[in-house]
Amino acid sequence: MIDRVVTSGTFSLDGGTWDVDNNVWLVGDARSVIVIDAAHSAEKIAERVGGRTVAAIVCTHAHNDHINAAAVLSELTGAPILLHPADQVLWEMEYGDDVRYTPLEDGQKLASGGVELQVIHTPGHAPGAVCLYAPELGAVFTGDTLFEGGPGATGRSFSSRETLVESIRTRLLVLPHETVVHTGHGNSTTIGAESPSF
Repeated sequence: MIDRVVTSGTFSLDGGTWDVDNNVWLVGDARSVIVIDAAHSAEKIAERVGGRTVAAIVCTHAHNDHINAAAVLSELTGAPILLHPADQVLWEMEYGDDVRYTPLEDGQKLASGGVELQVIHTPGHAPGAVCLYAPELGAVFTGDTLFEGGPGATGRSFSSRETLVESIRTRLLVLPHETVVHTGHGNSTTIGAESPSF
């Protein structure tokens, strides 16, 4: 089961601030879920979770609009926060040393509600950016690595377009073409639909 919650707030980096709508993904079953990218409103996310157990709160990267509800959601649910440690500097911009996370590793497998998510490290949009592949669901959760229409934004601190494109080509476009791409913002797409852009 895949459920989407859209939350609204701001994204700030490099002296700029933008209004954004974020996709928060809940993956699991009627008893247990993994929350992907706890953005803006822990209360709204917790309401959608309902009585289910939250096995983990996974951050696809540590830009503030993808992590700013993680600490409160963790307090509300008791779930650990998981993040790739290459995004430590971005994490500290939001939380300093006050909030700790459990490090994610490339290839690591996370399970909840009968669904297994495989961690794919895809640096470029952020150094610690990861995607989460659920083969039995035919889906991948890409955060801001890959969108409908192409790669995520670069040109900000800690990002590299060359690295991002290489990550997408070598780590995501090798997935089956029918794999549904669930993004951090906007509409879902498929690997096949995005492949011609590369």
